[in-house]
Amino acid sequence: MLIPAIDFKSGRVVQLVQGEREALATDDLDGWLAKFAAYPLIQVIDLDAAIGRGSNAALVERVCRLRPCQVGGGIRSIDVAERWLRAGAARVIVGSALFATAGINVEVAARFSDALGSDAIVAAADSRGGTIVTHGWKRTTTIDLVGAVRELSPYVGGFLTTLVDTEGLMQGLDFDVVARLRAATDKRLIVAGGVRHMDDVRHLEALGADAVAGMAIYTGAISM
Repeated sequence: MLIPAIDFKSGRVVQLVQGEREALATDDLDGWLAKFAAYPLIQVIDLDAAIGRGSNAALVERVCRLRPCQVGGGIRSIDVAERWLRAGAARVIVGSALFATAGINVEVAARFSDALGSDAIVAAADSRGGTIVTHGWKRTTTIDLVGAVRELSPYVGGFLTTLVDTEGLMQGLDFDVVARLRAATDKRLIVAGGVRHMDDVRHLEALGADAVAGMAIYTGAISM
């Protein structure tokens, strides 16, 4: 399945390259929501909340009211997760709260699972160079990506893995990593970071993974 991405930063819909350089920005949220109307799910990320420097909550709430979506960015407590589920999100994406610098916060994962139910949780296992990165990809850990997915599987309904090394570059992604992730968990696997065209989406589907696409959609490489 192809999942279109809407990322918010400073009140605008944006696309960043590797979480840093702003490549695209638009105020036309309604236009993109119209283009995404036929899709069963949209991914919505509040980038400002992810790094703890602001919030685009009103815009995220608007999307939740209008389209089926999974929501992420700064969801580090059960209260915040419950807020987005009440607002209409189908699932919440939890990342930074699940990881410390040197290890996985399994107890935190268990608390989220007990409070929300595992099906409502997508764990963000984002990586750079094969290790987990957190807080909007600003903090590096020593946690192995594949090991983290394996250890967190009992507590979540799925995983979102953004391969930061290739994110936003539209140069393809590492399918070998995807295959290892697929072997590590029987939960839903969603992959982002480097999707160029529909052939990449089909390749991910053949591996048993859904695709999140942002830059490829906004630049027209993938047609709506």
